[in-house]
Amino acid sequence: MAEELRESAEDYLESILILSGQKEFVRAADICHYFGYSRPTVSIVLKDFRSRGFIEVDANNHITLTEKGLQIAQSVYERHQLFVEILVSMGVPEEIAKLDACRLEHDVHPETYAVIKDYCESHSFPGVKAGQAPQD
Repeated sequence: MAEELRESAEDYLESILILSGQKEFVRAADICHYFGYSRPTVSIVLKDFRSRGFIEVDANNHITLTEKGLQIAQSVYERHQLFVEILVSMGVPEEIAKLDACRLEHDVHPETYAVIKDYCESHSFPGVKAGQAPQD
């Protein structure tokens, strides 16, 4: 059974994935800047993530997702991108679609998401494929 994570934990993992697509190395300071959070807040989360096997931190304090962390981050990112795409295609302004997608990516039931994704794929809706490197 998949490990249950809070919305904020999923957001942190997703941010590391996004930042790793933008930067050669991800550091705690990058995550602080991404969210506008303080260093102590981010440090507590990163310590927890290390103990749970979601990230690794090397001697230079570069953060990388483990396979476990990467799978979660990619799943959240994929859901986010698909919901943005669906909402924008329906006429929702992109900035609003991004905000709404942030809620939907966490709150939609996995079975509901699977049906939505299958529907989009079967109707030639482009969507986002798992593992695609994030750029925004």
